[in-house]
Amino acid sequence: MIDWPRAAMSMVMIAAIAFVGTHFLLSHPLRAPIVGRVGEKGFLALYSLVAFATLGWLVVAYRSETVTNMLWPVGDGLWAIATIVMLLASVLLMGSLIGNPAMPNPDGAVHVPVQAKGVFAVTRHPMLWAFALWGLSHILVYPVAKNIIVALAILILSLVGAALQDRKKEQLQPAQWREWEAKTSYLPFAAIAAGRARFGQFGAHALAGGVVLWLAATWAHMPLAGWAAGIWRWIG
Repeated sequence: MIDWPRAAMSMVMIAAIAFVGTHFLLSHPLRAPIVGRVGEKGFLALYSLVAFATLGWLVVAYRSETVTNMLWPVGDGLWAIATIVMLLASVLLMGSLIGNPAMPNPDGAVHVPVQAKGVFAVTRHPMLWAFALWGLSHILVYPVAKNIIVALAILILSLVGAALQDRKKEQLQPAQWREWEAKTSYLPFAAIAAGRARFGQFGAHALAGGVVLWLAATWAHMPLAGWAAGIWRWIG
């Protein structure tokens, strides 16, 4: 007789592994041979198709799985921590959208800023750390099995992906990327603590945009998930 809850949970795990694994395979060992055969545009089309397919599979598996008991009690203390972490993640994400040397450039060059400012003084991977912090905060306040699996998948994809991105950039643009590495840090606030970067000079897109994103995303939990998140737990 089939144990349907266990089978469904296994499906969440398999879908999460497929989502993360195909991303790493296509981004690194398989990228060059595929680009050699079908070109850059063909690769991007294939990559997008696989990413959307595996993400869709993960969403369907997650939604079909039952909710298990929480592994630890979640009170206002953990919610307050998660709320602050998500504000930081929102600022990092919005700040990463402008002036990010890691973003694809049409001419293929890496333009290294003279000085690491704002979110890039915090970490040279603000976007990926934003996703990692999202995963961490969601594990803190919703420690059920299926959510932990999905959040860990995002966390691993982000932090391992950031390290692999450094390695790939060192190979493709060694001089420029090592110059950027010397001004920044993989770990948040490490470059600031070492004196290689200075905290501050956040743009309005990072601070104001981050706050707007934080408020909107946490509010959206009410219509989408049926429960309040962020500051809306206390003022809703």
